[in-house]
Amino acid sequence: MAPQDATMYWLSRRTRNDLFLVYCFADTGRPTEELRAFVAERSARIADLRVRAQDVPGDLDYPSWVPCDFAADQFVEHVLPEPDWAHVQSALGELVGTVLDASARAWRLTVLRGVGEVPVPGRSAALDAEVTPTLVAVLQMSHALADGRRAAEIARALFAADDPGFDAGSGASPIERIPGVRRLSALVRPADAVVRRLADVSPVNATALRRVVPTVPVAAALAVPQLPIRLARTAVRGYQAFRAQQQLTKLTAAGQLPPPGPGFPPSRVNGAEAAQTLAHQVRMIVCDSASLRAPGHTVTVVVLTAVSVALTRYLEHCGDQVDRLGAQVPMALPDAAISGARNNYRSLSVDLCIDEPDLRRRADTIAATLADRKRRARHPLLAAQDRVTAVVPAPLLHRDVANYPLDAVPDSIAGHTVVSSVDRGRADLTFGGGRVRFTGGFPAIGSVMRLTHGIHGLGETVTLSLHADSGTLPDLDNYADLLSAAVHEVAQVLK
Repeated sequence: MAPQDATMYWLSRRTRNDLFLVYCFADTGRPTEELRAFVAERSARIADLRVRAQDVPGDLDYPSWVPCDFAADQFVEHVLPEPDWAHVQSALGELVGTVLDASARAWRLTVLRGVGEVPVPGRSAALDAEVTPTLVAVLQMSHALADGRRAAEIARALFAADDPGFDAGSGASPIERIPGVRRLSALVRPADAVVRRLADVSPVNATALRRVVPTVPVAAALAVPQLPIRLARTAVRGYQAFRAQQQLTKLTAAGQLPPPGPGFPPSRVNGAEAAQTLAHQVRMIVCDSASLRAPGHTVTVVVLTAVSVALTRYLEHCGDQVDRLGAQVPMALPDAAISGARNNYRSLSVDLCIDEPDLRRRADTIAATLADRKRRARHPLLAAQDRVTAVVPAPLLHRDVANYPLDAVPDSIAGHTVVSSVDRGRADLTFGGGRVRFTGGFPAIGSVMRLTHGIHGLGETVTLSLHADSGTLPDLDNYADLLSAAVHEVAQVLK
């Protein structure tokens, strides 16, 4: 694994950080066992769904991805007490409170069937929903396996109307998609011809791959001689990163580069009740994408502006004085930005500008701030720190992850909430013969971010997904209503 991915894997032992991708399809009534058989067959053709994590003893090296066949318990049907949307959201709240052990299986699909009263926007879709119930499919993945963008590609391969083939979602062969296999195979110097041959075999020949990958004890022994080399490289690249930071400071002072995002004091939604979480809870607001389109602004900016309105009103309703609010916004990086990493993004700190009463000017300022943060995040000098992380010895990074004070809320935070936005493409997916209706997802909550927002587009729908804990937001329905009203208000102002 790349260090970024190993960090996510190790963190999963301390907190719930899995990805949850929700896709709602028309339920055609296909037998559940037939759906399970389809998932088993289709996942066998998707490289990212054929691996699990393998640890190295003593964490002397980073974990590796090794071949793994589909297991029956990776497909679960959850039977609802009542097949309505309220019970779906309750079941989703329970599900997002779980975490996978990626060393056993790195993903799982849960289905909820025969659901009525689903909030599908648009007259034709609503009429269709009256005739045909909905099948809710929840694809849960270890965050070590993928970030939001890559997870959406995996889901698209799983639910594609046409068979994606063995290389679904990638430009590489199945074996080449397994970081760590290439590295470990190189260490034992297999013949090039053997590697090329293995890259062309089907998944049923995973035994051949296991003959190339060293056993776990061998991998640990091979890692020991690398430790001083990694330490030396870390020191060298650390100095280079220090010099890069000096250059960034100079460019910023000269006005040639936007400054970094400001810090914010914590608020009610930032961990005050983190140690006494009662339950995870989720809500989904499904919108027609046309209702969120505004000239000159992205859907992300429209929603950020709506969050600035809704969260301010919520906190004021709770009796809090609100002077500043910020959001942490993940930004996808180009594939080559972090070599070999499945998690390829940076988090941006964006001021929500609640001191600007005019919503049009507020949206303009948020858009400009977001553009500045992206410009800084893409600067080549910032990659210097990534190059340090890439060579840090595994035992050192594992120690830092294991000892990091997750329950501590700092005096200054990057944002009061997370707003994660992913466009999941065309609405041409199917499952069990039923076409997709909309999608959603729930960014994880942690000790600081106790309220998160997902923005997920699919075809002509955009879903706003909310994830919070009942200890911090006991009235998430109230906040969801405030956000829904704010979205409509902002969209009307910006049109």
